[in-house]
Amino acid sequence: MGTAVGGGRSVPRYVQIADEIVQQIRAGVLKPGDMVPSESELVDRYGVAGGTIRKAMVEVRASGLVETRHGKGSLVKARPPVRHRSSDRFRRSHRKGGKAAYLAESEQAGATAKVSVLFIGPADAPGDVAERLGVDAGDKVLARRRLYFRNGTPVETATSYLPWDVVKDIPELFSENPGPGGIYARLEDDGHVFAEFVETLQARPASKAESSELALSPGAPVVHLIRDAVTEEGRVVEVCDTLMAADQFVFSYRIPAAD
Repeated sequence: MGTAVGGGRSVPRYVQIADEIVQQIRAGVLKPGDMVPSESELVDRYGVAGGTIRKAMVEVRASGLVETRHGKGSLVKARPPVRHRSSDRFRRSHRKGGKAAYLAESEQAGATAKVSVLFIGPADAPGDVAERLGVDAGDKVLARRRLYFRNGTPVETATSYLPWDVVKDIPELFSENPGPGGIYARLEDDGHVFAEFVETLQARPASKAESSELALSPGAPVVHLIRDAVTEEGRVVEVCDTLMAADQFVFSYRIPAAD
């Protein structure tokens, strides 16, 4: 049977079953570390074929709330609470106080933050990044790739691309720790004062490699964010390509009402 929604259409049974399992997880009926009932148990419970249950479990895994272990089944993940990702994280006062955006945001949420630097060095600018930076595709840029943890759980990867002519005389930007306030503070110290940060977000399923890096189930939802850091002169001096585990973030933005 199906539940009528939107113009009399019915929701497929496997979607109903998946929704019920997800709601049990979110309500705490199934707790972190609990095993999701086996396929045979779910077949008996819902009175459907095994194929319907397998389709339902694809949806449940896509929620990012469970992980599947070969030969053992699916268990509920122990994930840290959702934290807000706010536009306030880029306030200049944070940088002047010696806190980079991620660390300031985590501190406000009462979370323990860790950043693991995966790569720093010259790279060829990808086409879309080059266009944003105002350079030619393949031009040399500085790439800084990081993996961010919250309370020990990987939640985000980010790669910053910076024009070579901007960074070549700022040695701190080639270090794992660029100093208090992060790379934005060093850029402002060098005279590149920021006017705004422009972000574009898109939700999509994670690739296999992305799922592995962020400890997600295959196909779990992620948020792909691209940020341009724009100076008062109107130049983009950093493009940050970020991927976030969707179940770890709520986005909160302050939008001016005036022209």
